[in-house]
Amino acid sequence: MSLNRTAKGIVLVPSLLLGGAFLAAGVWSDGPASANRSLALILGAVLMAAGLLAQFLPEDGPNPGDRE
Repeated sequence: MSLNRTAKGIVLVPSLLLGGAFLAAGVWSDGPASANRSLALILGAVLMAAGLLAQFLPEDGPNPGDRE
């Protein structure tokens, strides 16, 4: 059971960090980099949504053979 929870955390943390970085880059971009503003905002939103949606995936119930 803890493997699924660990995997969710491994997906969540980098997705939120990268998503936040892309969103910040999209909001505060100036000069020639502003041409990629919409791309940075879209990537940031997709990464943050993927990280949050991974937390809502259902976990399997306990297996009958795993009882101790």
